[in-house]
Amino acid sequence: MLTPKRPLSACRLPLFASKVSAGFPSPAADYVDKTLDLNELLVQKPAATFFVRAQGDSMLGAGIHPNDILVVDRSIEPVSGKIVICALNGELTVKRLVLEDEQWKLRAENPVYPDFPLHDELELVVWGVVTNVIHAV
Repeated sequence: MLTPKRPLSACRLPLFASKVSAGFPSPAADYVDKTLDLNELLVQKPAATFFVRAQGDSMLGAGIHPNDILVVDRSIEPVSGKIVICALNGELTVKRLVLEDEQWKLRAENPVYPDFPLHDELELVVWGVVTNVIHAV
C-alpha cells in the first residue's frame, strides 16, 4: 500500500534537550531545547520519498515488524547491504540486497527464510532504499 504523492506540511514538535532515562527518572532539568519537524528528520528528499506499510515477519532481525511504516527513498543507489523495496515478479517485497560470491541475492532478516538468488529470468524492479522505520510501541 503506497501513499499518494503530496506536499509535506511542517509539523514542528518540542524536542527536549535532556535525555530520557530508561531506569529511574533523572533529576536533570527538563526544558525544550528546540523544535523538531519529523518531515525534516525522516524525509531527506521529498520528491523521491514514499511510505509503505510492512507485513510479515521476514525482516524482524532488521527491526521491521508487521504494520511498521517504512520510509523509502528512490534517489539512493541500491547497493549491497541496503534494505530495499522491490517488485519481484509483480509482488512488492522488502529485503536486504546482498552481493555475495558474485551472486546478487535478496536476504530476509529472519533465519527461517532462505536467501533468494537473483537471476536474469526474474522480473525485478527496485523501487527504493528503506531509510527509516516508524514503529509503534
